[in-house]
Amino acid sequence: MEHADTEYEGGGGRPTAAASALETVVDPVVAVADGTITYANEAARDAFGLSTDERTGHWDPATVFESWSQLEAAIGETTVGTVRTSVLEDEQYNARIHRSADGATITFEHSDRETGETSRVTNEFTPIGESDRAVKDRAINEAPVGITISDPDLEDNPLVYVNDAYRDMTGYSFDEVVGRNCRFLQGEDSSEDAIAEMAAAIDEDRPVTVELKNYRKDGTAFWNEVTIAPVRDDEDTVTHYVGFQNEVTARKEAELELERRTAELEYILDRVEGLIQDVTDVVAGSTTRSELEAEVCDRIAMESAYDGAWIGERNPATGSIDVRASAGGCPETGVPADADHPTAATLAEDAATTETREGVTHASFPLTYNDIEYGVLTVCAGDGRAINERETVILSALARAVASGVNARETSRVLETDAVVAVELTLTDSAVASAALSDAADCRLEYRRSVHRTDDETASLFTVTGPDATAADLTAAADEIPDLDCRILVERDDECLVELSGGDDLVGWLSERGVRTQSIESEDGHTDLTLEIPRSANVRSVVEAVEDRYPGTDIVSFQQRDRDRETRQEFAARLERDLTERQFAALQRAYLSGYFEWPRPTTGEELAQSMGVSRPTFHEHLRTAESKLCQAFFGDE
Repeated sequence: MEHADTEYEGGGGRPTAAASALETVVDPVVAVADGTITYANEAARDAFGLSTDERTGHWDPATVFESWSQLEAAIGETTVGTVRTSVLEDEQYNARIHRSADGATITFEHSDRETGETSRVTNEFTPIGESDRAVKDRAINEAPVGITISDPDLEDNPLVYVNDAYRDMTGYSFDEVVGRNCRFLQGEDSSEDAIAEMAAAIDEDRPVTVELKNYRKDGTAFWNEVTIAPVRDDEDTVTHYVGFQNEVTARKEAELELERRTAELEYILDRVEGLIQDVTDVVAGSTTRSELEAEVCDRIAMESAYDGAWIGERNPATGSIDVRASAGGCPETGVPADADHPTAATLAEDAATTETREGVTHASFPLTYNDIEYGVLTVCAGDGRAINERETVILSALARAVASGVNARETSRVLETDAVVAVELTLTDSAVASAALSDAADCRLEYRRSVHRTDDETASLFTVTGPDATAADLTAAADEIPDLDCRILVERDDECLVELSGGDDLVGWLSERGVRTQSIESEDGHTDLTLEIPRSANVRSVVEAVEDRYPGTDIVSFQQRDRDRETRQEFAARLERDLTERQFAALQRAYLSGYFEWPRPTTGEELAQSMGVSRPTFHEHLRTAESKLCQAFFGDE
């Protein structure tokens, strides 16, 4: 009675034994399989107008039952091996559905619509409207998560029920799923550990939750959070397993991506930490710029992630980027400055540029320090491997460290090189402290020397001349200039010696760029500036930096020249290195204030006060400085 394949033998007129038994049942009974009525007993043929000679055929249920759509849905919601009673809206019957894996057998019972009672006494009284069981059944079927039921008493624990959400999630229909073990959703990338964990839980009759990669009917993969729990009867015997499937693809992919990125970052940090330390050691330990650049390229090329590296510098004469140092498999021998190449783009835009060309990724980083261009560092990665954002940040920091090291080498060469370029400039920008003061006080300022203080501030000494260049006028004018500190060191009838600090530190800014300030002369808000730059340095870049900082700058002249074996400036610099800051300040102020003249225009007490020390301390510093001066002049060195 519960088998949908109840038919007549051979499709002819003699019924099988099971069919013969059903012929005597007074309630209408039909068997349905694959959307077709495959059998109807005599009561059903009479009730629904099916002629006797049609009994050997198959009938279309849609033409037989007015409530077929409701009945079909009820069949689909009925778990295999169970019975469901459905109150039909458009029929005079209640339908009792017996579900098997291959189809369903339906028994129709007359219903009293007014009382809600069936015409026969049954154990399933159905009130008018929805029963509690019907509400629960609909809730399960319409749940937003996939729900399955399997029967462990059947071979291979097959599924006997799936709800709509499961079908929507997997793409499989009810008939394609029922009767099969749920493992048909698994594929080559499904976790063996998760599968084993589910199998162990079923063997031990306990619930389990795993995350498993499954595959839809169309072959697309999705992440499935599967919860399986045993269903027990009153005797604590497991009769079924209920499964809940929740698609968590978006969350799982986000977690996996986070894990991948975290692992990648840890790998990069571990790998780059040693690279940065080694490059830092190179920057600190190399004695020349060429040595520094060569060792940096060698160290980068040692990294397994990179094929090589090279450092190039703009050649203004040829319009190309010439190679200064290289290592590894970088193919460049230089590129035109206007070429379509990441190295050229980096120099043009002063920004990191990454591009893959012919299977090689080129990542270029500007070597710029204090607005001075020292070239470009290009790192190459083969096999088209992308240099990601984190690597770009790290390599940019590395390039800045290299540029800082190059700047330090170039700055030190100012005192050592014999080949220099003397550059004369005229500045009209009032941001220059001496120019602003000359305009405000109607005077002329001539640069004498600078003192680098322990707080990294540069104080510059100027001789001030002019009819109104009194201490009071200068102090009043300086008070009107933002951030400028003007100290009067010596006041004479026709001139003053002043110390300027704060504000725009022109001398300190140039010194950081490896430039020696030879002279500064400011008058009427204009400044004539003479600089000395090593010939090997990027002179053009230095001048451009001055032009960018001080709009309206005019270039007066360039002159290449060789120094004598030791210039006066070099002698002074050598002596200055031997003097402490206090000794140098005492000697310099004594000389510039006329302390060594007779009669003395200033006293030791006044000079001591200008330095903020006692008179005995001032004289101690001065005598020590005088001794070192004599040693430098008369000594063997």
